[in-house]
Amino acid sequence: MKGVIVAGAGSGVGKTAIATGLMARLSRAYKVQAFKAGPDFIDPMYHSAATGRPSRNLDSFLMDDDVIRNLVGYASAGADLCVIEGVRGLYEGLTGDGDIGSTAHLAKLLGFPVVLVIDARSLTRSAAAIVNGFKAFDPQVDIAGVILNRVSGRQHAGKLEVAMERYTDVRVVGMVPKHDGGLPEQRRIGLETPSSLRSGTVPALAGLADPIDLDAFMGIAERCDAELPDDPPYVRRDSGLVAAVPVDEAYCFHYRENIECLEASGVKVRTFSPVAGDRLPDADIHYLGGGFPELHAGAIADNRDFLEGLKNAADGGAPVLGECGGMLTMCGGLTAADGTRHRMAGIFDAEAAVGEVRNGPSYIRAEALPGNPLASGAVRGHTYHYTRVAPAADVGFGFRVLRGKGLFGDRDGMCAGNALGTYMYRHALSEGDWAAGLVGRVS
Repeated sequence: MKGVIVAGAGSGVGKTAIATGLMARLSRAYKVQAFKAGPDFIDPMYHSAATGRPSRNLDSFLMDDDVIRNLVGYASAGADLCVIEGVRGLYEGLTGDGDIGSTAHLAKLLGFPVVLVIDARSLTRSAAAIVNGFKAFDPQVDIAGVILNRVSGRQHAGKLEVAMERYTDVRVVGMVPKHDGGLPEQRRIGLETPSSLRSGTVPALAGLADPIDLDAFMGIAERCDAELPDDPPYVRRDSGLVAAVPVDEAYCFHYRENIECLEASGVKVRTFSPVAGDRLPDADIHYLGGGFPELHAGAIADNRDFLEGLKNAADGGAPVLGECGGMLTMCGGLTAADGTRHRMAGIFDAEAAVGEVRNGPSYIRAEALPGNPLASGAVRGHTYHYTRVAPAADVGFGFRVLRGKGLFGDRDGMCAGNALGTYMYRHALSEGDWAAGLVGRVS
């Protein structure tokens, strides 16, 4: 498999805009499989819109190396090349002295060359120094090209060209001019979600990438031809069950692999939109991902069929899993930023609220407690939220947190019958059989 990693010298250098624009341009001539390094839900939405193929997350904290290689091979079936957008700076990872969680780890694991994005504002020779420093830091990482972003004009470009030619041996594959307008707005946890964007955003990003030499970029991608396993990475069973999964502006954060894992277990996944007023589908399993329910709390509260149906399902013993925003929906109430309390499903005796709190992004290690209905053993996940939850004193918890911050001290995962609500997002491929807990709890 041919591939390339678009990495940044740091956060905020324009990596997502450039990577998405490149994917959109390349997709006019090639079948591009996109990936995002790290635990990010929004950037893959952009990738998917640009390529027409579902983008995937690759995370060396959440996934073992063999799983990552298998996922890349499996997801890339039928594609001409892979493009991986990095996370933060190229070498940033879980710790200050290790590769795990970093883009560099993926580059070495997969054998993909790297194109480094640098914010060149006010830089000339210093841009060359940055490239040389990144190359020297880890010679096992193949930094094969550089994209200089936010170049201020012809004179600036000329100085950068001279500096790069004289002081480095890394090819400049593009100089992107300074740009204003037409790009995604920043939200508190990332870029604006694509379904709320203007229709011209992806074409605008493709236009942003116009100065990038696609022939040079493809030449870099073709430097590798990795042999990767492509077997389906999921446990297979024939359960014949149905899962209801809300998918809309309020519930848009879940790993695609979690849905595929359910489908591999013979579960028919039915999606619906609570914000649009859709009724809760008849289902054996209910899986609520995260997103922005606090921004749509009024519409959710008005959908009584959805909320009362969830409560009845949980009271009847059906497995219900809520992650982050999904968990907020399972509480008794959700107080929005304007102070208005909206009644939620009431599965848990707890109150959720938007407030002056910021947790994450951070990785979680935890162990399932004996009363956990949907998980067992050691688990890995991540959290990122701007809400708080106040559970009643007698609420039971399903996880003891070993690394990171739990919902209440070192406890996370409120439990009620076969319902579990947690701030933690778990990836199906970080566990041997993620779907087993959900499928096994259906009576």
